Amino acid sequence: MSAELISGKEMAVSIREEIKERVTGLKEDGLTPGLAVVLLGEDPASQVYVRSKNKAATEAGIYSRQITMSEDTSEDELLGVVSGLNADPEIHGILVQLPLPDQIDETNVLSAIDPAKDVDGFHPVNVGRLASGDPNALAPCTPAGVVEMLLRSGNDPAGKHVVVVGRSSIVGRPMAALLLRKGPGGNATVTVAHSRTPDLGAVTREADILIVAIGQPDLIRGDMVKPGAVVIDVGVNRVDDDTRERGYRLTGDVAFDEVKEVASAISPVPGGVGPMTIAMLLSNTLDAAVGSQEVTARESVSHREA
Repeated sequence: MSAELISGKEMAVSIREEIKERVTGLKEDGLTPGLAVVLLGEDPASQVYVRSKNKAATEAGIYSRQITMSEDTSEDELLGVVSGLNADPEIHGILVQLPLPDQIDETNVLSAIDPAKDVDGFHPVNVGRLASGDPNALAPCTPAGVVEMLLRSGNDPAGKHVVVVGRSSIVGRPMAALLLRKGPGGNATVTVAHSRTPDLGAVTREADILIVAIGQPDLIRGDMVKPGAVVIDVGVNRVDDDTRERGYRLTGDVAFDEVKEVASAISPVPGGVGPMTIAMLLSNTLDAAVGSQEVTARESVSHREA
């Protein structure tokens, strides 16, 4: 058996077209969604990510603003920029590219972003709303992208046993919260495993749907997967490879060639979850813009009634 390929790349193209149509409609009503991306320093990987995000936003018709600051920027300077963006009516989504330099407390910065503009879904308010099952919470983009991949590939997690390998605050924990929610993409029975889980294979073999986000190349082997399971590989690892021109190759947390012979469906790396993350960033920005419009409308009604 060779598994069906779940191409996040192809799905992301469709989602971005859907977003573009919605943005066109909002512009006709006088609202242009705006996204601000703040980048500190000159880390090559971060620069690539930010360029991709800006390009995707522009192609979707979203106003995109990049703010680049030096590596030695102080925390107070960065917080000042965030405060300005919070108050800027042209900006509906704020993303501070991680990781941040050592002199800056990441938690302080993420907590300073207006929760209504927190399109990364990392603010404590949004984390709490997601954990409480709020269907309107802004969810972290990668877990939201995984849920969308499952639904669009016909692998609804409702009623299924989903094992999430990884417990990070960026993927693993919010992934579990999304899958537990009532409504589309939720209603799953969820087990969270991690690097300290004894006999990990015994746990992963119980999964109808296996989602792996632990950052260890080829951790999940073929004999760790139940026949017919759906496997989503979130990991992206750079592995040295002298046969490649650039000297390395990208691989996931799943041994793809082994697992594809056991699973019924599997996502590749690259071309799987990565493109969906950017697509969901655009979706969150759109939702934040619509949310701001609704708040403005309610405030207008309140003023008239007063």
